[in-house]
Amino acid sequence: MMTGRRREINLQLNQLTDAVLLVFSLWLAHVTRYWAPIYTDALDPIAPFSEFLWLIVILIPFGPPLLEAHGYYRYPTQKSAWRSLREILATGLWMAVLIAGCVLGFKLEVPSRMVFIEFAIIAPILLLTKQRLLILWQNAQGHREGFRERVLMAGVPVEMKRLVERFNDEDATRIEIVEQVDIEKRPISDLVQALHRHSVGRVVFAGGHVHLNRIQEAIAACEIEGVEAWLAADFIRTSIARPSFDALANCPMLVFRSTPDLSWSLMVKAIIDFFGALILVILLSPILAAIAIAVRVTSPGPVIFKQLRGGKHGKPFSMLKFRSMYRDAEQRRSELEAHNEMRGPVFKVQDDPRVTPLGKFLRKYSLDELPQIFNVLAGHMSLVGPRPLPLYEVEKFESVAQRRRLSVKPGLTCLWQISGRNDVSDFGDWVRLDLKYIDSWSIWLDIKILFKTIPAVLFGTGAK
Repeated sequence: MMTGRRREINLQLNQLTDAVLLVFSLWLAHVTRYWAPIYTDALDPIAPFSEFLWLIVILIPFGPPLLEAHGYYRYPTQKSAWRSLREILATGLWMAVLIAGCVLGFKLEVPSRMVFIEFAIIAPILLLTKQRLLILWQNAQGHREGFRERVLMAGVPVEMKRLVERFNDEDATRIEIVEQVDIEKRPISDLVQALHRHSVGRVVFAGGHVHLNRIQEAIAACEIEGVEAWLAADFIRTSIARPSFDALANCPMLVFRSTPDLSWSLMVKAIIDFFGALILVILLSPILAAIAIAVRVTSPGPVIFKQLRGGKHGKPFSMLKFRSMYRDAEQRRSELEAHNEMRGPVFKVQDDPRVTPLGKFLRKYSLDELPQIFNVLAGHMSLVGPRPLPLYEVEKFESVAQRRRLSVKPGLTCLWQISGRNDVSDFGDWVRLDLKYIDSWSIWLDIKILFKTIPAVLFGTGAK
């Protein structure tokens, strides 16, 4: 059986191998181009491989996670070579965007475009060849005598049948159910005899509805025999949360998560947040300075407006914005409550009289939100995530769904923004978009939202 732990180890080995292949592809592309002048006078000699080492810093940490984000590692035996190639090429496209961003942002030199072109040809060939060879090897091993793990299954017949039906092709090539023992009707001694008869190293229990004392007795028998006991934990039904296992104070814990678990992808997201925000600060510094001067000159009051907003898990933080309202805006808010255009706890007025003339322009193109880049640098926010709301609006949340949007770090942009904020007047619709983002999160989704945000801002449909 391809267990979660084994899948995790295989994934990490795959990613490590692919990182090595990417570096080898770059080296091979350089070698091919470096020796080309021997055979033709049309090409000028290029710089040594040491001039390309900065690319390795990008390829190793970002290459495998981007492949994972595009589904390259997901059930490789169940998809065609053409689909895997499409996933590799899609990853290559975003790697090219990332490299181009680093070249522009950090003013790096590209020693040879031909090396990049050859790398773009060699890397997909090597990655796809390695994957196909690995699949052929796994299929060949699956038909070998003794390759499949012999496993005993115990529990209730209907539960055991349901679990076996959920096996995929990969599981079927790795596991052989040698016997099924109904521990609800048969004594535990029958289970022990089956252990001796088949000499198995693992028993899978599928009987969560059996009395726990019975399960505990059967697991204790496995413990005495030195055999692993695996308990199917689907006896607790959830509609959203995904179960996983962890430990606390050396006590095993069954964890139910409805948010993305800690992974390489989340670490890549944090890296993208920090360096993306840093690059934006550098590139936009003239615009930030110009807006600050304009705000100071056109109306009395501070340049930066600070407001406590609900961060991850509702933890308050001071969100920064360029001031787009008159100084007494907060005091006049109660006068406009009757004109609120949003259904729910959120307050929004289309033609808010508290907004300054410059503020209307800044809000239309979301320029007032630019100081939040510093919130991203400080770790309070992410580039992509549900928009943070003022604490007084968070306190008015009426349902569990509304609270669940606080389970991830808030962001500069989100699905709500690119869906057209003026078209979403019900807070319930806004929450549904945020939960859709949380439940289907991936690096790929973040990148798509970031790119779709650009036209949304340019055409004046920015964020709250």
